[in-house]
Amino acid sequence: MWTLLKSLLTKWALFKVLLRTLGSLAWLIPIALILKAIGLPMLILLAILALPIFIILAVIGLPFILVLVVGGLLIAGFFFLLSLGLAALKIAIPIMIIVWLVRWFTRDEPKPGTDTAE
Repeated sequence: MWTLLKSLLTKWALFKVLLRTLGSLAWLIPIALILKAIGLPMLILLAILALPIFIILAVIGLPFILVLVVGGLLIAGFFFLLSLGLAALKIAIPIMIIVWLVRWFTRDEPKPGTDTAE
């Protein structure tokens, strides 16, 4: 009887810990969906951009490894520029929102009852 109770309590405790761990990772689901929505078109874009470069490098007779290295460097450079742009947007978007809110709160509205057309 004690063995049965110990095993049930152990299973219950492990189940509770497992659910708590998976529940704490639930906030990653929206991020994964956003990355999937952005990442797949980005991968398609990279394939479209990289294919002609790979073909040209292969046609001029460079070894296949060198073609892959140059293509990898081009893709790495593209991702560097992309991450640099995203970092700039992380700084620029809050500033633009603050400026927009300040302009919105300090805008001049005509008072009711006054006619501007004369």
